[in-house]
Amino acid sequence: MANDIAILEATGPGRTIQVPLEQLPAIDEHAIEVDATAEASWNALFPTLVRSFGSRGAHRYAEHVGASVTVAEGDLRHPGGTLPGFTVIRAIEPVMLALAGRHRFAEYAIVFRIDLLPGQRSQVRLETRADFRGRRGRLYRTGVIGTRGHVILVNRMLRAIKRRAETGVNDS
Repeated sequence: MANDIAILEATGPGRTIQVPLEQLPAIDEHAIEVDATAEASWNALFPTLVRSFGSRGAHRYAEHVGASVTVAEGDLRHPGGTLPGFTVIRAIEPVMLALAGRHRFAEYAIVFRIDLLPGQRSQVRLETRADFRGRRGRLYRTGVIGTRGHVILVNRMLRAIKRRAETGVNDS
């Protein structure tokens, strides 16, 4: 699978990125209902992502695990934008944002899907996909997924998106 995922192979001015997202094994999916429109939830994604993954600590961690991307660059609303550890690979406003990455232990993706609900409401789902390679990858999976640290961080991000969308506060 390592050769199938070409996160950084960008061509042309639009930085077209080809990633077979669906080939990565599904890990989990979490969701939260939001008392705000899909557009408000979409707009709340970006400051939440920057807050979660754009820090100096995230940069250092991405370097430590040998992530293919270690800096924040570009527009996260479009394919090619990056945060430490992630590259935006798909963006369909206001319903889907997919980010993928790779490091020494895994190839992975997170996919945000925003569902329209009745009454100017929405649901934000966060799906995690990953392929953990070899013995070290299995150990890494145990440390990240097995300790429930991943679930805690995912739910924290979903609550932050909800708060920002419902209050209209979308600053970083």
